[in-house]
Amino acid sequence: MKKQTNRCLALAALSGLVASTAAEAGPNDLIKSLARHRSTKPPRATTTTTVPTGNLIPGTNCQAFPSDSWFHKDISKAPVHPRSATWMANSKPYKTLWPEFGPSGNPLGSGIPYGMPITVVDYTHPLVQVNFYYASESDKVGYPLGSDTKIEGGLGSSADRHAIIVNKTTCRLYETSYTALNRGQWSASAGATWLLTSYNLRPDGWTSTDAAGLPLLPLLLRYEEVAAGKVDHAIRFTLELTANAHLWPARHNAGINNTNYPPMGARFRLKASYVINPALRADTKAVLNAMKKYGLVLADNGPAWMFGGTADNRWSVDMIQQLKTVPASAFEAVDTSNLMISSSSMRAR
Repeated sequence: MKKQTNRCLALAALSGLVASTAAEAGPNDLIKSLARHRSTKPPRATTTTTVPTGNLIPGTNCQAFPSDSWFHKDISKAPVHPRSATWMANSKPYKTLWPEFGPSGNPLGSGIPYGMPITVVDYTHPLVQVNFYYASESDKVGYPLGSDTKIEGGLGSSADRHAIIVNKTTCRLYETSYTALNRGQWSASAGATWLLTSYNLRPDGWTSTDAAGLPLLPLLLRYEEVAAGKVDHAIRFTLELTANAHLWPARHNAGINNTNYPPMGARFRLKASYVINPALRADTKAVLNAMKKYGLVLADNGPAWMFGGTADNRWSVDMIQQLKTVPASAFEAVDTSNLMISSSSMRAR
């Protein structure tokens, strides 16, 4: 998650806080004591807005937001955005797509599968307080972090260390970035939570664990859906430079004052004219068909045309290599503004 263009300074400050905490012999005055909470009985049933009709998150009966939310909308017939050519021209350097996930052989050297893992818990999991660098834009609730939490790259890695946790009892999603644990106290750059059965967005102007202020989970490719050939949502991706603006349903800016660059929340699709080679693997074709039907969402600053998936050793190296041959120039930006029902809701027409 990149909050601003000089994000390196902010992250350096956060890293310094973590390092100083680990080095001190006594308690750190800036960190509060750990608070754990355990329910003695299941919470009341969560009221769902819709009955899940799409892919469920493995290990749960929860869908990653309702089927009529913006993430799941077919944009294959959406009009090309008037700024598409300009945005594409300023989305360089690019040559091909680059999957930000794969089996073990993590480029960070941790031996952990490359990508963002998902942890599933239930109502019995203890909740902890978390210290946030961007505290004013983080949800200050108890987070179900613990020794069982899977962290992107591992707790000791140099990755963004995203934690994505789904409570299968309540279908509530929790996400943190630059997640760290020092002397029993959890800290993170930012934290956000959503009810997966709801259409609610974060307050406009708030970041999340992605610079666009959107949740990670609904925009990540998951092994199970790709293997089944049934990807039913858009996919997050990054660009090196973005405009200091955002489009619905994104909530946050993290760019420069140049409108020739695409804003956060901009949606792109693989052009209908791009021919998907029938000789490609079935899982490769499933991903490319999803890019034609649901597209990509600009969600953060990072390497150009890098797109996200879950950490899973079952990903095929051959599929990853085939996806790397797809030219970024085969994409175009689309206008999804006509899908908006309310600027404060992710529900779409």
